[in-house]
Amino acid sequence: MSDNESYTYAKAGVSIETGNALVRAIAPLAKATRRAGADADLGGFGGFFDLKAAGFNDPLLVAANDGVGTKLKLAIESGRHDGVGIDLVAMCANDLIVQGAEPLFFLDYYATGKLDNEVATAVVASIAEGCKQAGCALIGGETAEMPGMYSAGDYDLAGFCVGAVERDQVLTADRVAEGDVILGLASSGVHSNGFSLVRRLAADKGWKLDRPALFDIDTLLIDALMAPTRIYVKSLLPLVRKGKVHAMAHITGGGLLENIPRVLPDGLHAHVYADSWAQPRLMAFLQAQGNIEPEEMARTFNCGIGMAVVVAEGDVAAVTAELDAAGETVFRIGHIAAGEKGCTVSGSLETWSAMADWSATHHG
Repeated sequence: MSDNESYTYAKAGVSIETGNALVRAIAPLAKATRRAGADADLGGFGGFFDLKAAGFNDPLLVAANDGVGTKLKLAIESGRHDGVGIDLVAMCANDLIVQGAEPLFFLDYYATGKLDNEVATAVVASIAEGCKQAGCALIGGETAEMPGMYSAGDYDLAGFCVGAVERDQVLTADRVAEGDVILGLASSGVHSNGFSLVRRLAADKGWKLDRPALFDIDTLLIDALMAPTRIYVKSLLPLVRKGKVHAMAHITGGGLLENIPRVLPDGLHAHVYADSWAQPRLMAFLQAQGNIEPEEMARTFNCGIGMAVVVAEGDVAAVTAELDAAGETVFRIGHIAAGEKGCTVSGSLETWSAMADWSATHHG
């Protein structure tokens, strides 16, 4: 630029007009997520929520925040942006329901080097879809255009969710008892963890992502990998309110092995039996491609179980029936016994391609 040229924000790489156009495009998407307590008009400096209107008497607030991890990089490389917003909401909303909390409202943070409104709108539309699935309102967010911070085409996402639970319904570890049963709810795929390993395998093994998957000729490999995380909120909330659930663990990074101990008290150990459910073909594919040991699978991927639900033996049949009716696939995968706080996942010969009986233990 010449010495006397007039500087503008646009010349520095930030377009106020593009940002305003994006706000206009996403306002109706946010409005579609309205619920009791939130009227979701964007544009103020903050989003309001009315706990009384949402029907709470003596609530505790619970907050969660998360991202989508390197699954975002796969979305960017493949041009598939219409699921990552569901992942973003799922990672936060599923973390709230495990404490007994109903997700109430959500805020997103979208950052990029140069705004591409088509991509940004697709992402926010999928965040709104995730919010509808979780029953929470999208009441605000931040779109940051930051030249020089991100490579061309890259963006990053973070999500923030607040939920509430009546004080006497909070799920704490002291509800779990020896003899309780662990139910597993089927995952929809890899969810949003382990993608650094997935991407490494894709690069090293030369996967053709846009071809039918070896394990499912009706699905492209990229679509199998990018399947959005299942949101379990609406299925589980009625059971929480009836007091039928002792504890829940959202199976994310660390797998069954490391997430279940987080909800146990001292003196109780979770035993999970990998023979109790069929290994999803996508998981078998990942394991075979990476020659991954069963113990490593148990701490890297969800292995087909996206949520673990701990209930009393006497409630197993009723809880299973209710979850089935809500559209979940339920497996009885283990039990709680006395022992050092932690989790053991075990399987027989040939379960998860094992060459012999195996077990993996994590002390929480």
